[in-house]
Amino acid sequence: MKNKTELQDFLDAKYHQYNCTTFIANDPVCIPHLFTKKQDIELMGFWAAVLAWGQRITIINKSKELIARMDGSPYDFVLNHQASDAKRLLGFKHRTFNDTDALYFLTFFQNYYQQHDSLEDAFLLGMTQKNETIESGLINFRTLFFDHEFAPTRTQKHIATPANNSACKRINMFLRWMVRNDSCGVDFGIWKRIKTAQLICPCDVHVDRVARKLGLIERKQTDWQTALELTQNLKKFDAYDPVKYDFALFGLGIEDKF
Repeated sequence: MKNKTELQDFLDAKYHQYNCTTFIANDPVCIPHLFTKKQDIELMGFWAAVLAWGQRITIINKSKELIARMDGSPYDFVLNHQASDAKRLLGFKHRTFNDTDALYFLTFFQNYYQQHDSLEDAFLLGMTQKNETIESGLINFRTLFFDHEFAPTRTQKHIATPANNSACKRINMFLRWMVRNDSCGVDFGIWKRIKTAQLICPCDVHVDRVARKLGLIERKQTDWQTALELTQNLKKFDAYDPVKYDFALFGLGIEDKF
């Protein structure tokens, strides 16, 4: 790309190409789209995002298996399950995520939703409208998530945090789904208290590769600072909604033309 204007025009075109309902079917975002109830969307959006590594079709199938194990009603199952019901998650496995992790997620969510109407509250801990990014929200969310005497040490690897300098790709993707609000039908926009300008671009292998080739990332490694660098550069094109370009970068990555 010769200049900023040309690059922005290119990314805007790709954003509009991929931010459409045809994108949904082959992406993990199709999982929360199976539901209409806010809490079901939150729960399965979060779970699908956490499971989002490997082939997308496998991620989708494992998420659907999880839904089936919860009788097709995740929020009702989470809120009202008894110890005997929890056994339905025994044997669940996706890569390094296993039933120990699934059972702890179930415990956390039951305790949480008994006290809160929305998972958005959990990401607002220590946050204000003045925060430039969601960073403190992510750090405090992970602390809350594992604030239980029976929290398995092994499960901690599944919830990333900027405190460990992780790029937090999966949670940033989940937050994009919940917060971004447009008329295109992919992202949900059901959370209103986190600003789109506070979101950080999910930095997976596709996005990372394309962003580097377009000169949007200079940092050698891929970590939290890299995600901040990418997002800051995307804000030059849209300060209000920089993560909309996740569609463009990811789409170019799966086109495999970069």
